[in-house]
Amino acid sequence: MLHSFSPDWLKKLSDPYAVLGVSVVADDRRVLKRYRLVAKILHPDSYASTDPATGELATQLFARLINPAYQQVKQEKGRTEAVAMLRFQVRRMLRESTLVPQSQAARELSQKSVQEADVFYEQAIAQLAEIQYQSLDQFEEVTQQINELNLVYLQLKMGDVFIREKRQGVVPVSTEMQAAPSVDRSASGAVQTDYARRHYERSQEYVKREEWVQAVSELKDAVKMEPKKAEYHALLGYSYLRQKMMGMAKAHIRRALELNPNDPLASNLAPKLKIDGSASTAPPASNSSNKDKKRKGLFDIFRRP
Repeated sequence: MLHSFSPDWLKKLSDPYAVLGVSVVADDRRVLKRYRLVAKILHPDSYASTDPATGELATQLFARLINPAYQQVKQEKGRTEAVAMLRFQVRRMLRESTLVPQSQAARELSQKSVQEADVFYEQAIAQLAEIQYQSLDQFEEVTQQINELNLVYLQLKMGDVFIREKRQGVVPVSTEMQAAPSVDRSASGAVQTDYARRHYERSQEYVKREEWVQAVSELKDAVKMEPKKAEYHALLGYSYLRQKMMGMAKAHIRRALELNPNDPLASNLAPKLKIDGSASTAPPASNSSNKDKKRKGLFDIFRRP
């Protein structure tokens, strides 16, 4: 029974990420932001006009579930341990053939490719988090659905030794997607493109601050989702170059030039990387866009060592 907070009931809700309503790739900032939001929702003042039993339930949920969950994953060590335990659960369920998705969102996620999974997963988590604490009657059901999404996502990522945390999730969920948790395949491309672009835009901010590791991390996500964008490969090659990772830099600059021989950043970098047969020696196209000119000025590598 929900009100009893029995050990068996608490064990069913042992996934701290699911309890908080965040994905397993959420970093400390996202975890803290979500914790504060839930604390605000469950604050006694929010239940001043309801019956005392409901207000007490909200208080107990926060004290017995939400707060311990946050204490568990607020630091990197705790998050690493929590993900390790969830992965152990996934392996056990796979051995026992019991990891069979029940919710629609989890079933759809299980059918996604690795490239599609990240976007769909974050989108599904965001949708469920929106309603998780709107009504305490549905808290348990929604939390279990989030837990199932976490397990299915980790199953898809079994080949990844480490799960890289991300500071930001997806763009706000549209009205249409709030009405239907499943993402229509005809629209998923636009969602993925927009999400990739956000990674690229964040990488540009890191480049401006010369935070190359973070820039590479964002750009790798962008390239994974949109592998045929020359500007993504060009900026990724530049970020690798700034870290003196010449092999990776050459690979991505070559790819950028294959996709767009007149990409301004890749064209400027090609001679520096001794890339032969590139378009760097060709005159720039006369119809070069203003956006390309802006990028060329923004990433003028010859002003830097």
